[in-house]
Amino acid sequence: MRLALTGGRAALARLALVGGAVAVGVALLLSVLAGLNAVQAQNLRYAWLNSAATSAATGPEASDPAGWALREDYFAGRRMARIDIAATGPDAPVPPGMTRLPAPGEYYVSPALSRLLAATPAGELGDRFPGHQAGVIGDAGLASPDSLIAVVGRTPQEVAGIRGATTITRMVSVSPRDCSACYVGTGREGITLILSVVAAAMLFPLLMFIGTATRLAAARREQRFAAMRLVGATPRQVSAIATVESTVAAVVGTLLGFALFPLLRLGLERITFTGERFFLGDLSLTWANVLLIGIGVPLGAAVAARAALRRVRITPLGVARRVTPRPPRAWRLIPVLAGLGELAWFVGRRPQTTNGQTWAYLGGIFLTMIGLVIAGPYLTMVGSRVLARLARRPATLIAGRRLADDPRAGFRAVSGLMLALFVTSVATGVITSIVAYRGETPAGTAAYDNLSIGWYPENGEKLPGPDTAIPAGLATTPGVRDVLVVRYQGQLGNLPTGAIGCAELAEHPELGQCAPGELVGSVYADLSRPDFGPAYYEPSPLTPAELAGKPLQSIVVLTDGSRAAIERSRTVLEAAFPTGYLPATENEWRSDFARTLVQWQRLADVVIVASLVIAGCSLAVSLAGGINERKRPFALLRLTGARLAELRRVITLESAVPLLAVSVVAIAAGFTAAAFFLRSQLQYDLKAPGATYYVMVALGLGFSLALIASTMPLLKRVTAPATARND
Repeated sequence: MRLALTGGRAALARLALVGGAVAVGVALLLSVLAGLNAVQAQNLRYAWLNSAATSAATGPEASDPAGWALREDYFAGRRMARIDIAATGPDAPVPPGMTRLPAPGEYYVSPALSRLLAATPAGELGDRFPGHQAGVIGDAGLASPDSLIAVVGRTPQEVAGIRGATTITRMVSVSPRDCSACYVGTGREGITLILSVVAAAMLFPLLMFIGTATRLAAARREQRFAAMRLVGATPRQVSAIATVESTVAAVVGTLLGFALFPLLRLGLERITFTGERFFLGDLSLTWANVLLIGIGVPLGAAVAARAALRRVRITPLGVARRVTPRPPRAWRLIPVLAGLGELAWFVGRRPQTTNGQTWAYLGGIFLTMIGLVIAGPYLTMVGSRVLARLARRPATLIAGRRLADDPRAGFRAVSGLMLALFVTSVATGVITSIVAYRGETPAGTAAYDNLSIGWYPENGEKLPGPDTAIPAGLATTPGVRDVLVVRYQGQLGNLPTGAIGCAELAEHPELGQCAPGELVGSVYADLSRPDFGPAYYEPSPLTPAELAGKPLQSIVVLTDGSRAAIERSRTVLEAAFPTGYLPATENEWRSDFARTLVQWQRLADVVIVASLVIAGCSLAVSLAGGINERKRPFALLRLTGARLAELRRVITLESAVPLLAVSVVAIAAGFTAAAFFLRSQLQYDLKAPGATYYVMVALGLGFSLALIASTMPLLKRVTAPATARND
C-alpha cells in the first residue's frame, strides 16, 4: 500500500490513470446490464395484457370472472392497446395500476393517452371510448411512460359480442417470453436477444480496455520488481505487491464507475431501445450485477497483475536485460477460423429453439472475437516484418524491428479498436441486409395511407349483411377522397377473397385495374397490395346484381394521408363497427417491423459508438503508457543523434502498422460472420453497407491516428537528455 500510494508523482499518476480507465469501463458495463434488466422489467409490466393468451397463468385467482377482449388500435401511427372488460361480480380480477374495474360507460387510460385525449379533438380520438374517463392507470400497469393503453368498461353481453372475447379469472404476471400468442412478446424478446449480443459485443472491448489499463507501465514495474528480486524479495512478496497495486487502482476505478453510472442511466432513460422509453426505476442493477462487477473487476485486475509478472518470477535478470520474448506462431489463426467455421456449419442447420440459436450464434461470434485477440500478435508480427523489409528510412527500420521484437505489446494498443471494427462490421452487415430485403415502409404513398376495416369468415366471424349501412359522415370527412366497399366472394384456400365493381376501381388506377370489358373484379380483402404496385384483378364470376347481394368483407377509406383525415375516419368506423378488428392503415400494420428495424439500427449505432469510444480510450492509455515505459531508450536515441521527427515517425509507424493489419482482418471477419448469420437465420445474402459504415470506419481510424498524434508533445518532454541517466 505504501508503494502504491506514497511512491511519488509517478505512482499516483499511474493509480489515477488506471482508476480512471477502469471507471469508464465499469460505468459502460453497468449501463448494459441495466438495459437488460429494464427490458425484462418492461416485459413483466406488460404481462397482464396477456391474461387471455397463456395457460401459464400465475397470481391469485378471483372468484368472479371478467369478460375480456384485447384489441390493437392506433393513433398517429402509434400502437395502442384497448381492453374492453366487464365484471361479473365484485371479486373480478383488476389490472395492476388500477384500484377497480371501470363500470359500463367508464374507462381508464394511461397517462400518455390521457394527455393525448386532452390535446386532441374528440372526433379524432376521444369519441372512440364510450362514456367518461374514470381514472388513470398507474405505473405498475405500464411498460413505459409513453404507453398508450385504454381499459373500457362494458357489460358482459357487450364484451361477449366482440371478436376474440373470452373470460379471465386472474391477471397474468408471467413475462411474455414465457407464453405463446402474447400481445407484446416477440419484439421485446428479440430486443432481449439483441441486448445480450450488445452486452457480449461490448464486454470484450471493455475487458481489453480494463486489462490494458491495469498493465499501464508494466515494463517499468517489471524492472522495479526484478530489482526487488535481486536484493532478496521472494516471488510471493513481489506478487503480493503487484496485486495490491493493481487491486487498489481497480477498486478505486470500480467505485468511480458506480458513481458515474447514475449519469449514464439518465441518458439511457431517453433511448427507446424497445420502441418505448424505460421507467428510470427499471434501469436498475440487481445485487448479482453489483457483486459481479464490484468483485469481478478488482479480482480480474489482481489476476492480470500476477499473470503479468510471470517473467519476473522465472528470471529477474532476464527482465533487467530485456530478453526478447518468443515470436508468436501461425497456430494463432486457428481459433478465428474455428469461430467462422462454427457459424458456417449452422448454415442450413439453424436450431429450432431461441436458446439453441443464442448458443449457436453467440458461441460462434464469441469464438471469433477470442480468435481475433489471439491472432492479433501474429498479424502484427507479419506486418512488422513486411515493414522492416520495405524500410528505406531509419524510422521505418526502427519501428519494424521494435514491433517484431515484441508484437504482443504492439498489438495490445490496438486490440480494442480491432474488436470495435469487428462488432461494427457484423452489426452493419446484418442491419443493412435486413433493410435491403424487407425494407422500411415507403410511407406517404396513397395505397399506404388507405384506412381499412375487415371481417374474416375463415375464423368463424360473422360478416355484416349486404344491407349494412356505411357511416354517412365517412365520405364527407375532410381529407377523405373516396370510400370503397369490398364484398365477400368466397374462400381461396384459407384466405377470403372479395369482389368490387370495376367502375369504382377505375376511378383509382393507383390501386389496379380490372380485365378489359369486365364489370366485377376479384380483389384481396382490403385492396392493399402496394408492395407489388397496381394490381391486375382477375375477372369475378359475379354479376353486379349478385355483387350487391353479398355481405361486406371490408371497407376501404382512401385518404390524403393527413392525420386528421385518418383519425376522424377511424373514429367513425370504430363507432359504427365496435365488435371486430379495429381499422388501421397499411403503414400502421407494418409499423411494428419498421420500428424493430429502427431499434436494431439504434442498437447497432450504440454498439458502434461505444466500441469506438472504448477502443479510443484503450489506444490513448496504451500509447501514453508505452511512451512512458520507453522514455529512456528514446532519450538515448536522441543523445546519439536521432532527430525528434524521426522518433515521432517511429511512434506513428509502431501504432499504425498493427492498426491497419488487424483492421483489415477484423472487417473481413465481421462481414464473413454477418454473411453466415444472415444465410443461416434468414436465408438472406449479405448486402454492401451504405456510406454511413465507411464514414464510421474512417472516423474511427482517423480518431485513432489523431490520438497517436496527440501523444507527440509527451514524447518531446519524456525524451529530454536528463532522462537517459541511470536509475
